[in-house]
Amino acid sequence: MTDRIGARLDGYDAVVYDLDGTLVELAVDWDAVAEAALDVYAEHALIPPTEELWKLLGAADEYGIRDEVEEAIAAPERAGARDSARLPLGDRLAAGSAHPPAGVCSLNCEAACRVAVETHGLGDALVSEAILGRDSVGSHKPDPESLLAAIDRLGGTPETALFVGDSRSDAVAAERGGVDFAWVSDLLAE
Repeated sequence: MTDRIGARLDGYDAVVYDLDGTLVELAVDWDAVAEAALDVYAEHALIPPTEELWKLLGAADEYGIRDEVEEAIAAPERAGARDSARLPLGDRLAAGSAHPPAGVCSLNCEAACRVAVETHGLGDALVSEAILGRDSVGSHKPDPESLLAAIDRLGGTPETALFVGDSRSDAVAAERGGVDFAWVSDLLAE
């Protein structure tokens, strides 16, 4: 990492990164994934409560189709992780400069996170036990549970950790968890 980014991270005991849009860009057609999730509802003769992907996943429990909807989303995520592109912050993380222990908290499934980490050589920069996806704990962003679990696995506390992300959901998860937040764009601009 550059000296400026390293200096920004020096005050923290743990850093957690979002994955997609922060470290890598998954090669996923999210509109097609939403259609696949809608197809699961149709296959079960169910009227979907929405067409928004993450709300379809959230409602799937009520309809008894959680596993099928999860797989309709996870399969293209895993493939997209293999075909993903590493972003500038991922490049800097892979370069191996000294930094606090780091992990991942992603709305993507954990398997896709691990595929992307392996594909882009980020494994040495991240603590394996602190790579968490939406299916790693009982909830997903913007609920802070997975973020807090990643911080705990890094040996940090919310007060001494930083979450770096690219979406409003990331910022909300950090706020709800009492964790400092940095936009990836701001971190790279420093």
